Amino acid sequence: MTEGKIAKGDVLRVDSFLNHKIDVRFLSEIGREFHRLFADCGVNKILTVEASGIGIACVTAQFFDCPVVFAKKSRSSNISSAVYSAAAHSYTHGTDNNLTVSREYLTDADRLLIIDDFLARGEALNALVDIAAQSGAALVGCGIVIEKAYQGGGDMIRARGIRVESLAKIASMSEDGIVFDHG
Repeated sequence: MTEGKIAKGDVLRVDSFLNHKIDVRFLSEIGREFHRLFADCGVNKILTVEASGIGIACVTAQFFDCPVVFAKKSRSSNISSAVYSAAAHSYTHGTDNNLTVSREYLTDADRLLIIDDFLARGEALNALVDIAAQSGAALVGCGIVIEKAYQGGGDMIRARGIRVESLAKIASMSEDGIVFDHG
């Protein structure tokens, strides 16, 4: 409420504490809460997307004592051609990305928890869910720091029967401020 800034284009800027300058103590509390929510799910790997999901996923992984795998937004020469991939549009950046994860890092033996900073229209999360399905891993759920509930991405993912736990759900945003969904 105090540090989030509403920007043009229905963008919520939380770069002062979550995804540019990072409040590590706050991230630790986020990780602790995701662990509390998913502690009984047998999580052995966390999946996220570069770049702003990585810090949150890494801090969360400490509580699960497991590794983090992140989907890359572009292919690089250090990744083999054996990858899982899915397309995602980034509303914030106005770009289309083909998210990729090396097949050697996700398998059908994994119990995955997907972690991300934002959920709005659900493009990136949907791509991560698709990558998890391609790998044969068991997806135990998705942990989201901030969900813009009014944009429908969470409803779309939940309609697929996937558990989504959002720590903050925004019902609406305007120049007058942020209204949270407490339901």
